Amino acid sequence: MTGKLDLLKIAQEEQSGDLFKYLDSIYKRSTVQPTGYTDAIIWEGGNNAGGVKPVAHAFTDMFALNGTLMALDVLGLPFLGVPMMAQFRHDTKLVSLEWFGKLDYTALKWSTAGDFMVNENGKKVVVAGKSANAPLRTAAGVYCNVRPYGTITSIRFMPGLPYSQDKKKFVVDRATGNIHSEMNTPGVRMAYAARLFLKMVHETGQIGRVATKPTQAQEDAINAGIMRWLLQGTKFQLKRQYTVDAYQEHKANVDAIVALLPKDFKAGMENWGGEIYEHISDTNFGLLLHDMIRQRKCVVYATDLDGDRLTDLMADAPDVLRDWGQMVLDHAKTGLKMQNVWKDMGFTMTNGKDMTSVMYRIHGAPIYEQTLGSADAMLLRLLAGDETVGGEKQPYDPRIHFVLINEAYKAANPGNTELARWLDAQLATFDKVYAGKRPRYLDGYNKLKEAIKPWGSK
Repeated sequence: MTGKLDLLKIAQEEQSGDLFKYLDSIYKRSTVQPTGYTDAIIWEGGNNAGGVKPVAHAFTDMFALNGTLMALDVLGLPFLGVPMMAQFRHDTKLVSLEWFGKLDYTALKWSTAGDFMVNENGKKVVVAGKSANAPLRTAAGVYCNVRPYGTITSIRFMPGLPYSQDKKKFVVDRATGNIHSEMNTPGVRMAYAARLFLKMVHETGQIGRVATKPTQAQEDAINAGIMRWLLQGTKFQLKRQYTVDAYQEHKANVDAIVALLPKDFKAGMENWGGEIYEHISDTNFGLLLHDMIRQRKCVVYATDLDGDRLTDLMADAPDVLRDWGQMVLDHAKTGLKMQNVWKDMGFTMTNGKDMTSVMYRIHGAPIYEQTLGSADAMLLRLLAGDETVGGEKQPYDPRIHFVLINEAYKAANPGNTELARWLDAQLATFDKVYAGKRPRYLDGYNKLKEAIKPWGSK
């Protein structure tokens, strides 16, 4: 068994020590620098045997950090680590988001709590940038987020919010109560997102649903206009369409965005085809449920705010459908269990925790992203000496770290069949170690270290 990390010590340093200094003592500084920087702090580790290209990992907070370091240590894969812990981000005015966003590597980022408290001049304040999602997307050139789940793939354009994130420009008229806000939506990125949607419809042969509402918001109207402009000269069929052609309606604004795009932006699209249905965003919520139930394969394109709601529905609906199914089975006195019937009928969605999220950016490889909602409280229980609270709670399940690492390293190393096979084998080993009663976090780490031989080791 190779040397081990002191995971508890890392958690303790995060709470009441100098985590940055401690991580600096574990990992060496890399010579790799992001585009435009010569002083970025990037850690490196792992074994690049077989020419494996590393993945850039965001070192954030709580189990998002601890679970990442644990999984990387167990697997031994080459990695770049960017310090993005809340206190460090806050103290350095979010500069590490720029480092992470401009590294030209497939990347893996965890979303942690947006109300993380940090120290500022002896006071506890909410960390600058909150969960760091919005500023990171801006810094990294992200234009959309792709979430496949079951038979449905959601493409959510981002960053595009129909309200201001600039507090100085966000005011309420004291006489009328009207809210003034600015639209901070990058139209160029919108065009990239719409093009990726059409590319996926073309390549998969699945139906495409456009979930915008051009009659309500200017942002959506421009979005719908860009989509219509992209459809011109292609083989796509508009099976359902808005009454108004949003491109003709907003031609001047759309053309202004088109003028900023690369001249070959539509190259090859003349051969793309498929079925496109234009719906208002509200309609797609209902359609999505029908698509789920009928196991109809489709790709859905939505704006930032509506896309967030759609993916929430994708994550939550399977539990609701299973509950309803059990009620029907019980009413019919079948004696069957819906969990088994669900699988027998070919449904694969569980509860959204296994839904992959991939952010695409204009320059650079995609960023794999996942949320760890309750991981903060879990780590505090571990530090308190009883992660199960007397048996009431389950120990932390780090499987999602191994799943995302599996996907990200395959994406970073296309065609490397040896690596792909090895990654799948280690995930299977993880599942054996964690089968049955879930081990406590530190016990699980020790068992994984014994069961898995790190990548590239003799």
